[in-house]
Formats: sequence, structure tokens, C-alpha cells
Amino acid sequence: MSESFSRSESPEPVLLITGEYPPMSGGVGAYTAELAAALAARGRPVAVLTSVAAQDAVQDGPVTVYPTVARWDWRVWGQARRLAQEIGAGWVHVQYQAAAYAMHPAINFAPGGWRRAGLRVAWTYHDLLVPYLFPKAGNRVRRWVTDRPAAVCDLTIVTNEGDRRHLASSARRLACIPIGSNIHARPVGSVERAARRAQRGIGQDDLLVGYFGFLNRSKGGLVLVDALAKVAQSRPDVHLLMIGEQVGASDTTNYAYLQQVRAAIARYGLTPRVTWTGHLPAAEVSADLAACDVLLMPYLDGASLRRGTLMAGLAHGCAMVTTQPHAPIAELVEGRDLLYVPSDDAQAAAAAVLRLAADPPLAATLRVNARAAAAVFSWEGIAAAHEQYYDAV
Repeated sequence: MSESFSRSESPEPVLLITGEYPPMSGGVGAYTAELAAALAARGRPVAVLTSVAAQDAVQDGPVTVYPTVARWDWRVWGQARRLAQEIGAGWVHVQYQAAAYAMHPAINFAPGGWRRAGLRVAWTYHDLLVPYLFPKAGNRVRRWVTDRPAAVCDLTIVTNEGDRRHLASSARRLACIPIGSNIHARPVGSVERAARRAQRGIGQDDLLVGYFGFLNRSKGGLVLVDALAKVAQSRPDVHLLMIGEQVGASDTTNYAYLQQVRAAIARYGLTPRVTWTGHLPAAEVSADLAACDVLLMPYLDGASLRRGTLMAGLAHGCAMVTTQPHAPIAELVEGRDLLYVPSDDAQAAAAAVLRLAADPPLAATLRVNARAAAAVFSWEGIAAAHEQYYDAV
């Protein structure tokens, strides 16, 4: 986000397209809502085209939401084009994750048609996971479908260094803009923290490990449970707080994975030690994150700035243990801001948790530095970076 561009006098409207949007559950939807609000706060007219499942979306602010897409199939080409022309959008900006579009490839091929209709198109990759497509479609075809928008769109945005490297040779114009936390942190004092632990049935001297966000295979839920079992051997007072909804709205495989995690918890005899909060208002999420001694996020694919749950942990000043990133994260320093462990290594994760439990000064240092690191990823700054690229093209 280091490039500097002049800002246009009259910002052109932008139409954000997303397969999910609050009140639907999902990180892409939450991100889009935050980005839309931040752009609107800077004076940029913003509209959102999304799924009919978001028909209860809040409409009393500066962002106009059109929850009118029943199926993300080929009809979305014309639907989005007509809406963009109706509102005079200078940009059509897709927020992309294959699962959010029901794995249908229509959205991947839409940018070419929109550009031929005179629209400028931006595309944000929230991940590079490939869609299903059809039986016997090989990885090469699916990868081509996933990467194709970068070669067509006027602007491609990625959220982390690994994705930037993957698309560097194919994107027409590429920008890397990390995401921010979709849970706004609020101060939680020691008295409220103690009260929250008591409310959750956690003693003040017990070890409370937290996990935040939906469960899916890439987030290492089974590793989390294995690590908890190992910690319990040394700290029989350990508890696990599972903060937030259990599964998201887009990926239907998440529920099956949740059952595997629950079965592992029962197999280890850990059920009495695990508390599931379910959906919570943001203020209560802040209270629960503050109540935890350690936040353990064992992503199988490594820590990444595209992970909203990682950003939330930083913003809330958590003493965090997560997995070694696959691509460097220059903004975060191991041992200063958080602790890294190898991916899919429950023993290492457990050892890191116990290390923080035994070293309160280190845990306190991580909390202070995590919050400082998160300040770089403000939504105001993220929106400003988007506008710089919009206006430069």
C-alpha cells in the first residue's frame, strides 16, 4: 500500500459484487461490508450486489445493498452490467472466493463481457482455491479458470504476499492490500476480563486457550484438539473457548468437518473443557478474546494476511500462537508480535501454548506488539489504498 496517487475530485461510484453479505455468515461478506462502509465514509458512492439470502441486509446507511441474485450462474453477467449502468458505476469490483459463488465458474468469465460493455473491472482474490467445475475437470483447467480474471481485469487485488507472487506474471495490474479485522476491538479492562472468565466458568488461575472463527479443514481444527489434549497432560486446568459461529454460510463441507472435530474432542475426553459460544455481537467477541490467555490459530496453510481471524487476534492484542506462513509476512515478527509453529504439528503448538502460560512477561509483550502491528491495517487505510488504485487506472 505504498504507492501514491492523486485522488479524483468527484469519486466515481463503485459496485461491489459478493456472493455473501451480512447477515449471511462468512469472512468475504464481512470484509465487503467493512470495505463498503470505509469507502462511503471517504465520500465514494458505493452499492453492493449480492445474494437473495442477504435480503435482511442493513439499508439505513450510505451503502445501498441489492440482494437480488438467486443463483450465481451465467445470468449474473447481464444482471451486474445493468445495475452498474443504472447507478453510473465507474468500477465493478468482484470480491472472490469460489465457495461464495457456489463453485460456479460464471463469475470467473464475467469480467471480459463487462469490459466490452465499457465497464472497468476490479477483482479481489480472498483466496486462490479452485472451483469444482464439473466431474473429471483436472487441476490445470480449474487453475486456469481461477486465475483467468487476473489476466482480464483492469485491476487485480490480492491480500497477501503468497497470492501476489502467484499472480505476478499474469495480472494486467496487480496490487497487494491486506485486509483488516471485521471485529472492531474495544478496550476490556481487568475487572471486565475477570468477570467474563467467571461468566464462562473459568477460574482466574486456569489456562484459557481461545480459537476464533468458523471451522474448516484449512484452519486446523483437528490439530487444535490434539494440541489441547497435549496441553492438558501438563495443565489439567486448561480450557478451550471456541469463539463465534461454528461454520460459515458458503462451504457446505464445513459441517462435516465440524462433526470430525466434535468427535475428536469426545474421543480425548475433552468435552467438559470446551465451550462453544455460537454467534456473538462484536462487543462480546472482544470480551471473550480478552478473557483468553492464549489464542491458538493452527492454520494448515500457514498464517496469512488474508485471514480475518488472524487480523482480529492482532487487533484485540491477543497473545497468539499460529502456524509458520508459507510466504513472508514482513509486517509481523516472530517472537515480537506472535509465536509461529510448524503447520500440522500439535506437539509444537502445545509447547508454544505452555511456553506463554509459563512466561507472563512474554505473553504481555506479544499483546502490546500485536495491537501495534494491527494499527497498520485500519479500514480507513485499506479504503484509501483502493481509491488510489481506482483513480490511477
